[in-house]
Amino acid sequence: MEAHANDLRSEGAEDELVAALADDWRTAMLSEQERAMLEYAEKLALTPAQITQADVDSLRAVGFTDRAISDIVQVVSYFCYINRVADGIGVDPEPESAGR
Repeated sequence: MEAHANDLRSEGAEDELVAALADDWRTAMLSEQERAMLEYAEKLALTPAQITQADVDSLRAVGFTDRAISDIVQVVSYFCYINRVADGIGVDPEPESAGR
C-alpha cells in the first residue's frame, strides 16, 4: 500500500488525498469521474457477477470512452488476478497492510 501511496505522491497528489484514499476512498475529494470509476472498480472487484450495462453506461455518462472503460476493466481484473496468485502461493503482504 505504501508503494502505491508513494506513486501517487510522485504524481503530485497531496498527502491529505493520499491519506483519504488509503483510509476510505469515499472520503477523498474526488471528481465525479474519479468517483464513478472507483465505484465501478470496487463493484467489479468485489461482485463482478453484479455488473450490468447500467454500470458501464454510468461510466460513459461521466465522460469515459469505451477504450477508457476497457482500460479500467483490464487494470482491475489484472490486480484481482495477481492478488489471487500472491495469496495462492503465500506471498506476505507489505507489513503495513497485514491484517487489513
